[in-house]
Amino acid sequence: MADIDDDLAPDEWDGPSKSALKRRMLALQELGETLVSLSEKQLGKVPIADDRLLEVIREARAMRSHGARRRHLQLIGKLMRDIDAGPIENALKEMDRQRQGNADAFHRLEQLRDEVLAAGVAGTELVAGRWPGADRQQLRQLILQYQRDNERGKPPTASRKLFRYLRELQENYGDPD
Repeated sequence: MADIDDDLAPDEWDGPSKSALKRRMLALQELGETLVSLSEKQLGKVPIADDRLLEVIREARAMRSHGARRRHLQLIGKLMRDIDAGPIENALKEMDRQRQGNADAFHRLEQLRDEVLAAGVAGTELVAGRWPGADRQQLRQLILQYQRDNERGKPPTASRKLFRYLRELQENYGDPD
């Protein structure tokens, strides 16, 4: 035990335990694995100042051999020991929050589409109440087309078109919820 002074008794050591150090290293390796799985655009949003770490992360993406990849992840963990991982973790959490927010907005739009189609032609008022600038005639045509396609057993193309139109309204006018 090179870390412990000879003057201290074993029960007087107040540094991190070997298990705590190992848990920290494994956490850094997992963080590195998350970084490796990001796209180049996402990786650009993460504040990594160490050029060597960025290079090793990019190299790890190309590796297909399990053993080589594992060793590279250990190297990433080792390099991350020397930097503050807090800003990286915060950036990843923010990216996750944004992704979750986008997924929630997507599900709300799907639910609105289903409500509009279930209400029939009266569903145009559901959309017009949220987005007054919505084209009621286009909405009515999509709803009627959906009903005709549904009666004939055709694929739900009108439902998809309605969803795209609702997403366009949301992008142009914002989310009223």
